Amino acid sequence: MKSFSFAPIAEPNATILILGTMPGTKSLEIQQYYGHIRNNFWRFMFEILQEDFSTDYKMRKALLLKNKIALWDVLQFCDRIGSLDSAIKNEITNDFELFFKQHPNIKTIVFNGQKAAAFFKKHVSLNTADYHFITMPSTSPANAGKSFDTKLTEWKIIKEFI
Repeated sequence: MKSFSFAPIAEPNATILILGTMPGTKSLEIQQYYGHIRNNFWRFMFEILQEDFSTDYKMRKALLLKNKIALWDVLQFCDRIGSLDSAIKNEITNDFELFFKQHPNIKTIVFNGQKAAAFFKKHVSLNTADYHFITMPSTSPANAGKSFDTKLTEWKIIKEFI
């Protein structure tokens, strides 16, 4: 099955970029980043940014933009059956050269999971001295190796870069 990512959620003044790998099946179905009800990404963001949780997608996007956080995926396109990153084949990355020209204030890149970091490092060339890279545990429900609280505690590091 061919999968295509979404446009980024970003304003030109963003200072942090959070990168996933590729939207999962449920996210693609409802056309929302982290659309699976059991994915903890949005819960983490609202908790970290000290706002009341909302399921309204417009409010979710506004929360990120207000805090100068951009959200995107490493991959623009791939072949994948299901939602697991381990099933990704024939991947093509997004245009990061253009993205970083349009968002020059981004200095911190946060990966939502090891696979996002691995695909980025495999396909994208950047002057690593210009950026701070952080790999977080995946917020996906498939990442059951750590508890919600443990993952949330690790994710809270991004508050230091806002």
